Amino acid sequence: MLNLIVRRVAIAIPTLLIILVISFLLMHAAPGGPFTSEKPLPPQVLANIEAKYGLDQPIYKQMFNYTVGIMTEFDFGPSFKYKDRTVNEIIAQGFPVTMTYGIWSFIVAVSFGIPLGLIAALRQNTKTDYFAVSFSITASVLPNFVMAPLLILVFTLWLRLLPGGGWNDGSWQNLVLPVIALSTSYTAELTRLTRASLLEVLRSNYIRTARAKGLPERTVILRHALKPAMLPMITYLGPMFVGLITGSFIIDSIFSTGGMGYFFVNSALNRDYSVMLGITLLAGGLVVLFNLIVDLAYGWLDPQIRY
Repeated sequence: MLNLIVRRVAIAIPTLLIILVISFLLMHAAPGGPFTSEKPLPPQVLANIEAKYGLDQPIYKQMFNYTVGIMTEFDFGPSFKYKDRTVNEIIAQGFPVTMTYGIWSFIVAVSFGIPLGLIAALRQNTKTDYFAVSFSITASVLPNFVMAPLLILVFTLWLRLLPGGGWNDGSWQNLVLPVIALSTSYTAELTRLTRASLLEVLRSNYIRTARAKGLPERTVILRHALKPAMLPMITYLGPMFVGLITGSFIIDSIFSTGGMGYFFVNSALNRDYSVMLGITLLAGGLVVLFNLIVDLAYGWLDPQIRY
């Protein structure tokens, strides 16, 4: 198991470097820059600003200096648009907000999606099963950027029950709508995946053998069917958590929560290269981390995978 962790960490470093290089080149290839505007600055002023931030250097040198700063000091550099603030400070401010309702959305999706899928599989072709299938189909076609305005329209403008934006130190009233908007489609996908996986396992030969031996249905489900059925769900949970964090960028913008999505969208519009790169690398690191956690969970669910 330790060898697996070491290999994955060794692979993660060049992977993140490739992400850095590609992102860096794409951002600098886009027209415009962080200090271009409708009213252009005098050439001498623009040259002084670019020299201050090192933007007058060749691309390869900018990339090298940026990479060295990250690897030696974990410094993502200063922001070009947020005066006197570094990217590390911006991430430290926005990431806890994004992580808070990302975790709550993950808990909601797992708490509702997996049990609903299990019940639907165990009661196949009943009203419960039909409800679960209908819910998963309906919710799957409503992405979070569609759900969010609908929730604001209904619960804020019509019913006036919940605030339609803001953070308010993470109060539950401000968390409800973002969490629902973010978790609904993932809950539906987990329901569909859980139902399909358990139905496939229940049709296996060893399950029929266990039932033929007279084992109680509860024992068959919990001891023999549940762990193999969990493997596809574990595979999905890792990317799902990262999707909840990166998908929250849209939720940040719609609900004005002050999370990373707010800074990421603004940095994209303003060509704030360092903020975009910092958040992109953070998202890439989360992908690598949770894929590693998924691989470790495989070994716990199925010991044969360890070999």
